[in-house]
Amino acid sequence: MTDALREAAETAIHQCMALDAEESCAVVTDDERLPIGDVLYEAARDVTDDAVLLRYPPGEQHGTEPPLPVAAAMADADVVLAPTTKSLSHTRARKRATDAGARAATLPGITEDVMIAGLDADYGTIARHCREVLAQVDGADEIRITTDAGTDFTVEPGGREWLTDTGMVHDPGDFSNLPAGEVFVSPETANGTYVVDGTMMPHGLVAEPLRFEVEDGYVTHISDDAVREQVETARAEVGRDAANLAELGIGTNVGVTDLVGSVLLDEKAAGTVHIAIGDDASIGGNTEAPLHLDGIVRDPTVYADGEIVDLPAVERS
Repeated sequence: MTDALREAAETAIHQCMALDAEESCAVVTDDERLPIGDVLYEAARDVTDDAVLLRYPPGEQHGTEPPLPVAAAMADADVVLAPTTKSLSHTRARKRATDAGARAATLPGITEDVMIAGLDADYGTIARHCREVLAQVDGADEIRITTDAGTDFTVEPGGREWLTDTGMVHDPGDFSNLPAGEVFVSPETANGTYVVDGTMMPHGLVAEPLRFEVEDGYVTHISDDAVREQVETARAEVGRDAANLAELGIGTNVGVTDLVGSVLLDEKAAGTVHIAIGDDASIGGNTEAPLHLDGIVRDPTVYADGEIVDLPAVERS
């Protein structure tokens, strides 16, 4: 274990989660992320005797439910940290845990490099940027995103709540990704074209832009074979809901100066937006699906009811 990785784990336990000696902590990991699970468990164990490390085989897809014993442990803990290969963010297990009062942070696809880079940050500043963006978009009837790469995409939040991912997970029921930094909504409907020219799984940094067409809240065309295959696999299980336009997110982390190919980190980059397909039940929507696929869009112009949104600025190489 490097000193930098240990420091990142301590940032997560102390600054982000504010774990107390009288609280319980469940660290949930899988076979491929065990070294990160171990370092988070050790940092938690230094704070509380009531800490546990749970390990299971990696899930098949982002949004796949964990085994029942893991879900039960999450629901019983005061604090949950989940460094896993496939995301637990948009699962019933995570939602049941936070509904029961757990403070939870998921770290999907986390690597040691991403953990060190993403948690070497001032989360107070990130929280301020989240508040500033939220103040501009909250209550807008229509959000439009355009880019020089071809995105012209509109979402209508309707009655759904904008949420913030600040990384400060201090109150019962709070939830965040780590690394953190975004303002996001599950829109009631969406229409238009978005072009992913940043990061999207299974590619990492995309070699060429991926084009998506959306009509009445559902993705109707995907230019990329690999992404389309993931959606079609889920469609066989849940039908049309697999193509649900699930999320619009706006990055607020000015510490992310370059996209690196990790959705977890890159979707938080200030000056980007990300758009997701699939499950939104855990973020204010009503669609349950066994996938949640984020694609990062570079250099957007964002409008809220026709007014340009002032995004946090960062210079990228």
